[in-house]
Amino acid sequence: MSYRLIAGVCGGIARRFGWDPTLVRLGYVLLSILSAAFPGILVYIVLWIVMPRASS
Repeated sequence: MSYRLIAGVCGGIARRFGWDPTLVRLGYVLLSILSAAFPGILVYIVLWIVMPRASS
């Protein structure tokens, strides 16, 4: 199963904690919308840069 959609941030978080990646992505989108979207986008970009790449 592929956990990577755009940058793999939500999929990586889901894999780390053993959660369903779809639910993590849905939760992230809802949280971003409820927080006026900009902080969510900024956090996503920072996590994209900071998180290590998955090893195959």
